[in-house]
Amino acid sequence: MVSTAPKRAEKKPDAEPTVRLTVAQATIRFLGSQYVERDGERAKFFAGAFGIFGHGNVAGLGQALLQDEVSALEGGVEPTLRYVLGRNEQAMVHSAVAYARQKDRLQTWAVTASVGPGSTNMLTGAALATINRLPVLLLPADTFATRVSSPVLQELELPSSGDVTVNDAFKPLSRYFDRVWRPEQLSAALLGAMRVLTDPAETGAATVAIPQDVQAEAHEWPESLFAERTWHIARPLPERSVIARAAEVIRTARKPLIVAGGGVIYSDASMALAAFCEQTGIPVAVSQAGKGSLPYDHPQSVGAIGSTGTTAANALASEADVVIGIGTRYSDFTSASRTAFNNPDVRFVNINVASIDSVKQGGVSVVSDAREAIDALGVAVADYSVSDEYRMRTVALAQEWDDTVSSAYRLEDRSESASLNQNQVIGLVNTLSDPRDVVVCAAGSMPGDLHKLWRARDRKGYHVEYGYSCMGYEIAGGIGAKMAEPDRDVFIMVGDGSYLMMATELVTAVQENVKVIVVLVQNHGFASIGSLSEALGSQRFGTDYRYRSAHGTLDGPKLPVDLAANAASLGADVIRVVTATEFTDAVKVAKSSDRTTVIHVETDPLIPAPDSESWWDVPVSETSTLASTQTAYRTYTEWKKVQRSFVRPSE
Repeated sequence: MVSTAPKRAEKKPDAEPTVRLTVAQATIRFLGSQYVERDGERAKFFAGAFGIFGHGNVAGLGQALLQDEVSALEGGVEPTLRYVLGRNEQAMVHSAVAYARQKDRLQTWAVTASVGPGSTNMLTGAALATINRLPVLLLPADTFATRVSSPVLQELELPSSGDVTVNDAFKPLSRYFDRVWRPEQLSAALLGAMRVLTDPAETGAATVAIPQDVQAEAHEWPESLFAERTWHIARPLPERSVIARAAEVIRTARKPLIVAGGGVIYSDASMALAAFCEQTGIPVAVSQAGKGSLPYDHPQSVGAIGSTGTTAANALASEADVVIGIGTRYSDFTSASRTAFNNPDVRFVNINVASIDSVKQGGVSVVSDAREAIDALGVAVADYSVSDEYRMRTVALAQEWDDTVSSAYRLEDRSESASLNQNQVIGLVNTLSDPRDVVVCAAGSMPGDLHKLWRARDRKGYHVEYGYSCMGYEIAGGIGAKMAEPDRDVFIMVGDGSYLMMATELVTAVQENVKVIVVLVQNHGFASIGSLSEALGSQRFGTDYRYRSAHGTLDGPKLPVDLAANAASLGADVIRVVTATEFTDAVKVAKSSDRTTVIHVETDPLIPAPDSESWWDVPVSETSTLASTQTAYRTYTEWKKVQRSFVRPSE
């Protein structure tokens, strides 16, 4: 059949300029051209790339980073991406995530590792980033796309599926996942990753797996792919009708309480929150991620809430008739496993940029940037204030807890030669550090004690990773926090159990001249789990670092492990201390030094922090021949009677 449609003159568009690069070289060049902007402030999104090279990426991304560095030196300019050598793949992700947290999610790092074990070592870091809603770009190497040499070293072979590699394990742990089988797929994969990384509601780990042969494959790329691209970090506005409903609920409250989470910090909403709670008199309790939202001595600040909270915050939570959650994901520690809010008529207003978090607990869901929603609510409830009696009760409860903290910190009633306990170590670091210094922690008994006891004076001064509470995060995370803000001293609080998980990153700190102060608390075991085990009737079984005794159990003498010597062998300066005076002198030396310093102190794990008068749901064996377990189970059943779902119809 002959077409009768009119013929149109063909005019070929001018060909777009191209450049011939490998996939790896194009990746590095693209990442170096990505910028973000919020509130008119623009910054480069990727500060650099952490990497450990193996056969999967050494000739691809490794070569590309080398070429970038050599070209920069020859041209007298900064490299497109600064390269930092890590010692553990998981730790590299932790450093990148900590950097992103300290930068309010406005900057991060890329992280690359080799095929197989190198890449899968990053899985824990991916989960941590996604759970904490923090951006990091992961570039795991993959096996050959052509499969010409299969099976290659470290390749997973599944008889039922030829296209599955170990990197498929990243899929449930990442907010975005793609695999670049062909060069033509790279631009879409990288743009997709950037969309997620720069979205406050969607951010987390973005994983782009690139097979090792594809990394080294050359392609003609359009020059426009590498043009500077600025991604706007949005502040989603709340709907006016939703703000009106939220304001209506708040106006009914006689005993309201704000729960401030990490969203307040990332939104830079601390000043807005202070103005709102001063206007209304509503007290503010904080989650782990939200600590620092208000200074500890603000009149409306009642400190930590939940399982590791203060008695002030938990007393107010138990009677609150309206709870306003701002930027919190309501983890079980924040809600004390859903036992914190006991008023039978309690209502919730939940402000969060992510809808998944805004609907938790029921009530009014306000999907919005925290600062924008707080400002809007301030106008909507301009005529509202709590009673003078409630303001006075807030202040009285906060003062009562502050006195408790002072008592836990107290050193006067002890002899000069006496060893310190963990509460006193926290108190010394808190007192001797500057207001803008940063404390970093993640796992063990220390995070809960810090949540209760640390007097936060700056909104970025408290950096405790408790979404995943990952052992080994501390030193790696401290490095990331210091790299993000070099003008602050970073105090890394870490117990011996967590130190042993990832002490190797001290080498990275030394190599990169990233000065951190590590307070290494040696208590010869897993103190946190030991305490939990005892509370659950399991008698601290398997939590002490001891020799096996003659009758075969792990209750012999303490192991002769010298962690101070270990830290020194990794290149850090080490100061051993016992007394408060020695500790004070050590902190002064560490702060005046330009090198990483480890302060080693032994403490007694059997001296607990003050009680929160709260609970955490960890099931206890229903039947047991042990009297300790039977007693613990009776306590558990009493708490279960208090536990509620809190899911209510939307307002």
